[in-house]
Amino acid sequence: MPEFELIRTHFAHLGAARSDVVLGVGDDCALLAVPAGQELAVSIDTLVAGVHFFPDVDPEALGHKSLAVGLSDLAAMGAEPAWATLALTLPAEDGRWLRAFAAGFAALAREQGMALIGGDTTRGPLSLSVQVHGLIPAGRAIRRAGARVGDLVCVSGTLGDAGLALRDLLAGREVAAGPRARLERPTPRVALGLALRGLATAMIDISDGLVADLGHILEESGAAARGERSGESASPGYRRGASSAADAALGAEIRLAVLPLSPAVRERLAQDPDWSLPLASGDDYELCFTLPPERASALPPLADRLGLALTPIGRILPTAGLVCIGPAGDRWTPQRGGYNHFADAG
Repeated sequence: MPEFELIRTHFAHLGAARSDVVLGVGDDCALLAVPAGQELAVSIDTLVAGVHFFPDVDPEALGHKSLAVGLSDLAAMGAEPAWATLALTLPAEDGRWLRAFAAGFAALAREQGMALIGGDTTRGPLSLSVQVHGLIPAGRAIRRAGARVGDLVCVSGTLGDAGLALRDLLAGREVAAGPRARLERPTPRVALGLALRGLATAMIDISDGLVADLGHILEESGAAARGERSGESASPGYRRGASSAADAALGAEIRLAVLPLSPAVRERLAQDPDWSLPLASGDDYELCFTLPPERASALPPLADRLGLALTPIGRILPTAGLVCIGPAGDRWTPQRGGYNHFADAG
């Protein structure tokens, strides 16, 4: 099938119909009408076969996940999903694979009110890049740089399920349905991100593991605090933070006994008390956020409304570093901070 016929067949008009799409798939550029008073949130993720997913993964699940990881980024900023573009590299044209992939992508896009507005297809090793665009009322984005001393550290859902599935797949063990679904079909917490506008002081999605991603909040919030003390104004755009979490002016204490864990992860920890499973495995796609203690009373009704566990697991400290307190009161030191594409290569 020629490239443009492939695009028309599988990807034209994919996702939700939106009045703010002036011109979508089919021209050199898409034309979009950004509403007045809104800021545009943009993120892009690339997934590569053999690195981010098994080459024989169910293509419908891959279509879902390829969009879900970007939606998770929008959720972490408190952005409402709007548009997406897709760059797809395929070893060969396979109609059955493409139909399944497009179905998984489209179902999640429609669920989130998102339109696919353009992209590219080419031939080569299987990989895909999805760029997502979301809308946020001006000045209301939830950034990584807002945490303050005394804030509670909270997480949504449960941690470690995707990591458990990946460990079992790599070891050739049977994988339980729940952890496999968390690995292959993560749920982006978009509704939670929108609800936390005005409540959370800082937020990030947990993609590389809680230790690594909370470290980004500490780094960025510490750098922002230093800028405030020195009289510098914070840039609304990209700002270079501290060189590492250890250089941050802020730290955190995490209580391992209160980490939200599924029965499958809790059972595995009972067999092998390796806390890196829920703390550093990655692919959770939950939200980690901070908020002042006086706002904690808002969490139970919000959790009930969303049908989603929201758990305070620690607090922000005035000294740099991440302290993990074990169930017996002992300190547990992570052996690794989370997935790193280049350090973990090979």
